[in-house]
Order: sequence, then C-alpha cells, then structure tokens
Amino acid sequence: MHRLARAVALLLLIVPCAASAQTYPAKPINLVIGFPQGGPNDILGRLIAGWLTKRLGQPVVADNRPGSSGNIATEAVVKAAPDGYTLLLVGPANAISGSNPNLPFVFLRDIAPIGGITREALVLVVHPAVEAKTPQHLIALAKAGSAKLRMASTGVGSSPHLSGELFKSMAAITMPVVHYQGGGPALKAMIAGEAEVMFEPMSAAIEPVRSGKLRALAVSTAARSATLPDLPVVADAVPGYEASAVTGLGAPRGTPAEVIATLNTAINAAFTDQEMKAKLADTGGDPLPGTPAAFGKLMEGETTKWGTVLKSAGIAPAK
Repeated sequence: MHRLARAVALLLLIVPCAASAQTYPAKPINLVIGFPQGGPNDILGRLIAGWLTKRLGQPVVADNRPGSSGNIATEAVVKAAPDGYTLLLVGPANAISGSNPNLPFVFLRDIAPIGGITREALVLVVHPAVEAKTPQHLIALAKAGSAKLRMASTGVGSSPHLSGELFKSMAAITMPVVHYQGGGPALKAMIAGEAEVMFEPMSAAIEPVRSGKLRALAVSTAARSATLPDLPVVADAVPGYEASAVTGLGAPRGTPAEVIATLNTAINAAFTDQEMKAKLADTGGDPLPGTPAAFGKLMEGETTKWGTVLKSAGIAPAK
C-alpha cells in the first residue's frame, strides 16, 4: 500500500512537468534586445520575434533595453525566471563584453545558448577620395604614410572598432581611430569625408556602396558574401583575418532542455522558409543554423577572440 502511495505521489510530480514541457509556450514570450529601436539589432530581433510568433502560436514581444553595450539587457535576462518566457537576442556585443570580469554576470555561464540566427559580414569601405581600390593598396598607403587615413568607429569596443583594430594589428599598420556615438553618426561622417576608412556592417554598407557614396574593398568573413559576391575577402590581403557579427538567441541558465529544444527547432525552421530566408538576406546576414551546443561553442570562440583583441589593443570592455 505504501509503495502504491509513493508511486502515485511520484506520478503526480512527473505529470505536471511533462504537461508543462508539452504545452510550452502557454503565454507570451519576451525577447529582450539590448539596443534601441530602428538599429540593425532591433530590426533582426523583431524579424525573429515575428517568425517565432507565427511558428509557436504565442506572441513573442520585442523588449528594447538599450545601454552599456547590451549589458543592461543581458543582466535582465540573467535575472529572469528560467522558464523560456524571457529570451535574449545575443550579438557580438556579448562576446566583446564577455571577458569583462567586473560585470555582475558571466555571459558564457549565465546565458544558455538556444541557437544561431545569422553571421553578418562587415565591409571594409573607404571614402571615394581615397586612392585605394584593394585592401593591399590601402595597407601600402598606410605603411607609406602618404595619405590621410582615419578609421571611423561606432564606439569604443564596438564590433566595427575591434574589427578595425584586428585588421591594423594583423596588417602591421597604424591608423588613428575616430569614435562616433553609434552607426548612424559614423556612417554620416564617412560619407562626409570626416574619416576615410571603416569596417561597416553589411546591412548598413549596402546602400552607400551601391550608390557610390563609399567604395567597398573587401568583406571581413572567411568566405565571400552572397550579398556583395564580387568583393574579395580581407584574408586575401591579410592571411587568417576573419571578423563577423554573430547573432542568436539565449535564455537564462537553468531553462529546461525541452524548452531550449523547442525554440531551437523553431529558429532552424526559419532557414528552410523561402520568405524568411529572403528577409534574413535583406539584413545582410547569412543563416546560422545548428544545435544549442554548436552555438554555445561558437560564442565561446568569439568571446576568447575579442577578449584577446581588447587586451592587445589596450581597450577596456564595456561596463
């Protein structure tokens, strides 16, 4: 009799858990985005939120919490209940800040990886007044000191800034950096000729490159981009060079594996949907399908890589 009672009690404990996993999601999901509305992160985040809403049958609401290079948003998700109803749009800022020991969280420890969304190339662009037509020519000009070359940045420790620092280090050149408060001001400065060189995210570079306002020399990824297929890769001039903006989804540590799996399946389904593939291509990124473990390993590598660049360049990560 006692055995029967214990079995019934155990069954009562198991059934709700199983039912909870089977019915997820049963209410709206919050997708926290660490940057303001209208920017590349927000556009991608809202695109994915719309897809997940359609796929999961529950509203996925974009929640912008800008500040501290995405750290405010990340901390909010770290502190949220690990139930799958608060998610984080993971981006390059997380990898860049991941080596900061002074944050109240450890990104790789406290955020569970769900899956990748896109890998976006950056484009090495110059103002049309710059003589260089190739990365090799730009490097030669920098070494000769025969041209005024200032590198624009979207902010200290940003992905464009560190991509440029990595380029300078590996090419053994120097260029003064001019920092701007965000991508919009940096792009305007480049077009106006206030700076001559920049690593511009693909999504922002397409229009000024195609209109002739800026000249593209190469893409930062290891392989050529389908968006600008005629451009070579920076690595042709600087062997081993690679930089990209990796985005994906994360959740608070301790989120049930079944919930992570449900979300991962939903994200990966976007990469086989023709309409979603076209929309993702419009953001300038290439699809990044895979398992939670694969995305976690990728973010580990990105965090180590950018931590090394920060250290070698003497740059303090965002607080």
